Amino acid sequence: MTADLVDWSSIAASDFCYPEAVPASRLVEELSAMLVSSDPKVRDDYAYTAAARWIREGRLDAVLEVLGDRATTWFTHAEIQARTFAPLILCSVLTRGDSVPGLVMKEAAERWYAGFTAWCPAEQDTRGWDDSLGWLHAVAHGADAAAAFAKALPQHRTELLELCAYRMAAPQADYRYTQLEEARLARALTRVLQDPGLTCEQATSWLTVVAEALNGGGHGPVPIWAFNTFATLQSLHLHLTRGIADEGTPPHAEAVAAQLVDLLCLPYYWLA
Repeated sequence: MTADLVDWSSIAASDFCYPEAVPASRLVEELSAMLVSSDPKVRDDYAYTAAARWIREGRLDAVLEVLGDRATTWFTHAEIQARTFAPLILCSVLTRGDSVPGLVMKEAAERWYAGFTAWCPAEQDTRGWDDSLGWLHAVAHGADAAAAFAKALPQHRTELLELCAYRMAAPQADYRYTQLEEARLARALTRVLQDPGLTCEQATSWLTVVAEALNGGGHGPVPIWAFNTFATLQSLHLHLTRGIADEGTPPHAEAVAAQLVDLLCLPYYWLA
């Protein structure tokens, strides 16, 4: 890359005032390089903070699909921080597209969706935080993107419910949720369930994935994936009971919550 046109430390010091003199195409190039950096200050404090703000403000509308396509390539990147910041950028892009009809073509969203669904349940490095790399948050960022995809591509809502179920019950898990990943998953599931077009069966059928994963559990220590699953189910029950501020509760919240309790009675056999 040629010499930077942007002094990112100065941009940060100015509260990320948009650099009008820099072409948006060049900004995408610089941001794309920084968003996969192993340096959390470069990736998170500079690049993501700038990208999220400028996307929200509409500053990058002309290159929004380019940025979405670029982020989707990171799902197969060799380094974990690149893979986990891909859904974060796609979430911002999809949210901006939702606020401006026609800004993001359905064909583009479908391309991104294909890359996302191939990565999300399969990612094995699910750490929330690394002392060297900073925030990674594969589960939380993936959950946020799932909710954004559900809004952009409502025809995939039932698939996204199942995807979240496969993510929480992934048997290869060796990381116990410690950074509120279960709450981010629960919020995403609640938002997907908000679709008024979902039937009661569609709103609850994804729980079969969880029930099958838990089937056959016996005596002995609780596996990490099972702990994560139970933590997510508890959080989801709370979300369905209280609702999300300014969004309320999903149409079939009571039916979903009832099935959650049935699953939670497996470890908490003393519940009434």
